[in-house]
Amino acid sequence: SKSGGGSGGFGSFEQLVELGKANKQLDANDQGVVQVVDWLWQYAFDQRASDIHLEPRREQGVIRFRIDGVLHPVYQMPIGVLTAMTARIKLLGRMDVVERRRPQDGRIKTLRPGVAGARGEEVEMRLSTLPTAFGEKLVMRIFDPESTVKDLSALGFAAHDAQRWEELTKRPHGIVLVTGPTGSGKTTTLYATLKRLATEEVNVSTVEDPIEMIEPAFNQTQVQAHLDLDFAQGLRALMRQDPDIIMVGEVRDLATAEMAVQAALTGHLVFTTLHTNDAPSAVMRLMELGIPPYLINATVLGVLAQRLVRTLCPACKTQQDKAQAATSRESLAELVKPWQISGGYRPYEPVGCVDCRMTGFRGRMGLYELLTVTESFKDKVSREPRLDVMCKQAVADGMRPLRLAGAMRVAEGLTTMDEVLACTPPVQ
Repeated sequence: SKSGGGSGGFGSFEQLVELGKANKQLDANDQGVVQVVDWLWQYAFDQRASDIHLEPRREQGVIRFRIDGVLHPVYQMPIGVLTAMTARIKLLGRMDVVERRRPQDGRIKTLRPGVAGARGEEVEMRLSTLPTAFGEKLVMRIFDPESTVKDLSALGFAAHDAQRWEELTKRPHGIVLVTGPTGSGKTTTLYATLKRLATEEVNVSTVEDPIEMIEPAFNQTQVQAHLDLDFAQGLRALMRQDPDIIMVGEVRDLATAEMAVQAALTGHLVFTTLHTNDAPSAVMRLMELGIPPYLINATVLGVLAQRLVRTLCPACKTQQDKAQAATSRESLAELVKPWQISGGYRPYEPVGCVDCRMTGFRGRMGLYELLTVTESFKDKVSREPRLDVMCKQAVADGMRPLRLAGAMRVAEGLTTMDEVLACTPPVQ
């Protein structure tokens, strides 16, 4: 698809492609390259892209956008044009334009066009380059300026989980874990939560790798491995900065986990992330890292596991007929056993229209399972530290598994069963 660009930028794009085919040497500051890069960004904003990929291949360069978690090819062009665009973006991101043999990181701020000529919103992008077999690949992560101000219902929390999450985040000290694979929305949930907690009366400090989005309400520190400033060292330094609430980007090793435990024991509320499949697995992961059960019981308040699932396009989704609905309801009931879905059931299916790029899906929402550490759960951690035992106890304490949360969204007509199956682990 090459429609949707600005009129000035697109004429330049066609000229650039012709120059690239003629093997003309293009410069990062050429007017055509400047206009094409501007067009690319505006087109990505219009298409609601979260990432822009500039990929060199053997014969040509490829541009792809990630929209609602899925990559879509947007344009193909001569390698010379792609190289010039990459150089232009690296220049704007204050990166070393000449260096192409090692990975680099950078950041860019630009404006999204406003309505009727008004000044647009400021959009921040994180840049990452990587040397590949056919040249330098560039990925731009686009950060939505609205992502840090969403309330819990906008993120996709059900009322049951939203209330329990609110109670957890109001506790004076302890550790709150958010788990899930890369790209499951952990950072968005943490930023939205911290933004609400960051009042004038408290000091909110973070250690991140990298800083996802600059937020004036926080004191943010970037991990820098070449200066021996890792998560553990950053957290150790933060402890001397009189913090109230601390966010650690990720617990990767025992040193960081021990510092997080120490911070919680000394009266701080600590938010951090782990890479595990579900909420109960996070407790097992801490044990594997070397944290003893009695310290887990003393510090961990709760674990939130999450996934992002694509939502059906409201403009084109169609309701299933009675026969299809009956079949899909049986499949859904089988999916969530031993749980049962009660209440209304309004299954829809994707169709595809211009609004959703013919995919049938537009936007994403969160699916959550929230484990709260109760006295009964602590007893299981101490006496029977097995995953199946802890899962059963967490469910008894009110945790709803991810797949059940997804099934409820299917019943509400917001997504499909295939989407839920693709992104959630089976019910334990």
